[in-house]
Amino acid sequence: MNVVVCVKQIPDPAAPGEMNSSTNTLKRDGKLIMDDSDSYGVELGLQLAEAGGGGEVTLVSMAANGETGGLRTALAMGAAKAILVSDPQLSGSDALGTAKALAAAIKKAQPDLILAATESSDGYTGTTPVQIAEILGLPSVTFAKKITIDGSSIKVERQTEAGYDEVTCPLPALVTVTAGVVEPRYPNFKGIMAAKSKPVEEVSVSDLGLSSSEVGVAGARQEVFEIVAAEARAAGEKVVDEGDAYEKVIGFLEQLKLI
Repeated sequence: MNVVVCVKQIPDPAAPGEMNSSTNTLKRDGKLIMDDSDSYGVELGLQLAEAGGGGEVTLVSMAANGETGGLRTALAMGAAKAILVSDPQLSGSDALGTAKALAAAIKKAQPDLILAATESSDGYTGTTPVQIAEILGLPSVTFAKKITIDGSSIKVERQTEAGYDEVTCPLPALVTVTAGVVEPRYPNFKGIMAAKSKPVEEVSVSDLGLSSSEVGVAGARQEVFEIVAAEARAAGEKVVDEGDAYEKVIGFLEQLKLI
């Protein structure tokens, strides 16, 4: 069972984010870390590869300036190797441009299964994984809370508002996983030291057979025109209970059409 896990490297959420004033996009030219949401996919990939009696986990990521900080964390968890897509031409890529680059890199790994988070914590589009699946011509299942491999197919418990759906599809496939699908392991000292020597293959846009018009600003179908501060939250209404507070609460809920 060879598993590819899409890992997004993001600016540290603990530090204030900076924007590029010319493009209204997030600056990503500093040190990057692995998005916490991707740690669940890495852990699940490791467990599935181990349960399958062999195989390995390959990481695929896209980042500027050859940044590998977040990838090294995932390698320290136990992944075998990584493919990093890094090229100045990728700057300004939208979700579809990112999906094209990642899909081309994933082809190089020829996986049995592709795992990804449901969405990144710095973009929240939630569209890139399913776009990757569409480009590769693979079935996709989203919001997985449990995955079981059964021969040449995969069984997924897909989280819904009412519970979960049971979905079965053939492999290879792409599955997005929810937080809590597994408990990610912490890299130990041995893993951290081993990660330093694990291979990270860096590829460019031309290496992947893509043109500059398909990615970056030139290939973007989305554009951010303006960024403004969020409106301050208005003060709430304070209700003093004089025996009729329940009526005011009911009236308030009726206004919101909640009852």
